[in-house]
Order: sequence, then C-alpha cells, then structure tokens
Amino acid sequence: MKHRTWVVEEPDGAFIEVEVPTPEPNQGEALVKIVASGVSLLDTKIRAGKATHAKQSLPAVLGLDMAGTVVRVGPGVTKFAIGDEVFGMVGGVGGLQGYACTITLAQFVCADVDLIAHKPKNLAMREAAALPLNTITAWEGLIDRADVSKGKTVLVHAGAGGVGHLVVQIAKAYGAEVFATVSAQKSSIVEAYGATPINYRELSVEEYLATYTHGEGFDIVYDTLGGATLDASFNSQKSIPVML
Repeated sequence: MKHRTWVVEEPDGAFIEVEVPTPEPNQGEALVKIVASGVSLLDTKIRAGKATHAKQSLPAVLGLDMAGTVVRVGPGVTKFAIGDEVFGMVGGVGGLQGYACTITLAQFVCADVDLIAHKPKNLAMREAAALPLNTITAWEGLIDRADVSKGKTVLVHAGAGGVGHLVVQIAKAYGAEVFATVSAQKSSIVEAYGATPINYRELSVEEYLATYTHGEGFDIVYDTLGGATLDASFNSQKSIPVML
C-alpha cells in the first residue's frame, strides 16, 4: 500500500506531492493515520533552512505535530490499540524525517509510542494537532525553568498567541495571578482564560507596572516575542525573564 507525502526540496521550496510505500510499525511504534498536522513557527523556520538547532537536510518530508487514529501497532505495544485517537510531536527535528516514517506532512506516520498520547475527547483533531510543540514550550519555560506556583504574578507577552495562550492557562492552573499583553481585539481571549489583558499599544511598561504591580514588577515574565519586547521584559520583572 502507498500513501501521499509532501516533500520540500530546497529552502522555502514548494510542497511536492509524492507517493511512497506505507511503512510497517517496528518494535515500540504505532502506525497512525494522520487526520490533522500542526504547523508552528519552528516548522516554517525548518522549511526555510533557518532553524540551526533543528535544521533538516533537504529534500525531505517535514512536520512535527499531528493528530490521528492508530491503524496498526508494532511488537510490544500495549498502551495503544487499533482505533485509538492520538496526538503528539513525533518527528521532524534532529534527523527524525524521511519519506516513510517519522514525519507528519503525510497521510500516515510510524510514531514512537512514547511520543504520542490519547487525544482528549473534548478536542477536535485540528485542535489537538496544534498543541504538542507549543505545550512543551510553554511547560518547559513556565514549570521547569520559572517554577511557577500559587500566588506568583505572571506576565505573558503575546498572551493570545500559540504558546502564550497555553502559558496563561497553565499559570492559572497553578494558582498564579496572570496578566497578558495583547491587542484590544484579543483582550477577550485572555480574559476567557482568567487573565488580565494589558493593551501594550496604549500603556507603556512604566504605566502598566505602576497600575498592576505598584512599580515592583512581576514575579515571572514569559516572553515569546524577543526584540524590543525582550528589552521591556527585563524592566518588567523582579528577576530574570523566561525567554523561549
């Protein structure tokens, strides 16, 4: 049996449809029929040949995140069964790519079962496919590095963005008081997650520090933007901001 994949042959090149043999899952793998593939900022950098830490040799089939249904399991796999709906970040970086296996811009992927999880029933496939890399990024910065905890104040730059909206929700779940810089049009998004929106276009750093922290600064600042926003982050926090 064959399936379709989409190959990129050169930096920023077009996606070229190619049919390849559908792989068989090896020990510890599951063959997943992909329903939705996630596309993150890292995906665009890899395609452009600019992601030094995750660069892929082209031509290649790319893709990191996906959601789909298990159609076959390899030897020794007991955590998943045929028909299970799963999601995860299963390849696309560090050499994990190719024409037959660990990539997600394809109809099927052989995924290491340690890299997938059962899809939450309340999420659609497209919603689940958008989560893995962004969630890992949010978790590592907020939990592993910043050690967020109940009662801390957290400022999230771009709080309605792919990573930012997850940082907001995780911080709230840990009991932090959360603030997020957003445009006026996106204020309702972070408000729905329980955060206080800060319109960065109307308030200067000094103004929102005075309003929300009495000029003392936030315990944690999570910056996903860099540049001038990163410079402002150092002035917004009591210690060193988390940057990812």
